Amino acid sequence: MGRISRWHVIAVLLVAGILLAGCGKGSAPKEAAGEQEAPTPVTVETAVRGAIDHVVTADAVLYPINQANVTPKISAPVKRILVNRGDHVRVGQLLAELESGDLAAAAEESKHQYEQAQAANQTLTGATVGEDRSKAESDVRSAQQTLEAAKKLYDNRVELQRQGALAQKLVDDARVALAQAQSQFDVAQRHLQALNQVSQREAIAGSQAQVAAAKSHYDSAAVQVSYGQIRSPISGVIADRSIYPGEIAASGTPLVSIVDISQVVARTNVPVKEATAITVGRPARITGPDGDLAGKVTVVSPSVNPNTTTVEVWVQIPNPGEKLKPGGTVRVSIIAETIQNTIIVPATALLNSDEGGQKVMVITSDSVAHERRIVAGVRQGMRVQILTGLQEGDQVVTSGGLGLEDKAKVAIQKPKSEDEDEDDADDEKGK
Repeated sequence: MGRISRWHVIAVLLVAGILLAGCGKGSAPKEAAGEQEAPTPVTVETAVRGAIDHVVTADAVLYPINQANVTPKISAPVKRILVNRGDHVRVGQLLAELESGDLAAAAEESKHQYEQAQAANQTLTGATVGEDRSKAESDVRSAQQTLEAAKKLYDNRVELQRQGALAQKLVDDARVALAQAQSQFDVAQRHLQALNQVSQREAIAGSQAQVAAAKSHYDSAAVQVSYGQIRSPISGVIADRSIYPGEIAASGTPLVSIVDISQVVARTNVPVKEATAITVGRPARITGPDGDLAGKVTVVSPSVNPNTTTVEVWVQIPNPGEKLKPGGTVRVSIIAETIQNTIIVPATALLNSDEGGQKVMVITSDSVAHERRIVAGVRQGMRVQILTGLQEGDQVVTSGGLGLEDKAKVAIQKPKSEDEDEDDADDEKGK
């Protein structure tokens, strides 16, 4: 038993030695392979200096460029309605008629009163006043002739009496006749002066005032009649019609609603920080079910909504074919500003840093990756502005950078073309 045990021990030791020798030979190539690890394949792009747009995006609601709720100024039954919902109308077009027979009769009466006042004024200025003036002038001339004759008679009798050829009584009668003629002449002159200075002007002024009052009354009645015709104040589309013939149209209650959607306004609320860069006139685009349309900023509210701490911004867009409908929602992209002469890289180059913030991996000429902490600025699509951390011409990793360690060896590959990407996709489908 002692001998068998020794031989067993020797055999076990030999087998163990052989196994250890075999293991030593197999592990050496693995250690050598670890020392010559393969470089990581990456794709890179160059950081360039150029311009990038600061685009502010937000959801918006569409409104018509103009709208009107047409209300009557009088209460009357509806005689007829000439439009329906969806009809296109132009400014000034007749939309509806109200019963206005009583108003038309009142206007006709006012018209006759106006014409009567005009006729009376013409009679006064062209006939009565003229005749009075002519008569007064004739009276003055007649009184003057009588006065001259009485004076001549008196002078003749005084001369004859002085010569003793005429009695004193006849001289006295001539003196009395002269005094009467003088008195009549004075009265005629005063009457003519009164007509010229006071009576004529006052009579004409009073007559003209009556004409003006009658005209104003007639104009007011005519306007009341026009209220029976409801016309469109704007051009647009009938959005609503709330009344039918025979119903009473109440003053101040809308009969027809009209919207002008030849252009629409997208109203959005933008955070205060972003709104500070937006000004009226800046270009913008909206994205909706029917694609993209270009527009511009027309309103930037001067006040901030205290509940949402946002600023209301309006973007006006042409609406060809009236495809955009008020009340719909769209996505608005406003180019707040264009930043010139700045460093730009693809958005795929940005990575999250373990210490917080963002980083990129920069490849130097020796194909070694170097971690760079950066501060990103605005984004425009797949491009990003870099404020600090990069210089123009730096090669940044755009693919393969996830998990890439600082100072790792890399192998730069060419980015695949679109055709190659389609081929790879087809191969995957085939598998």
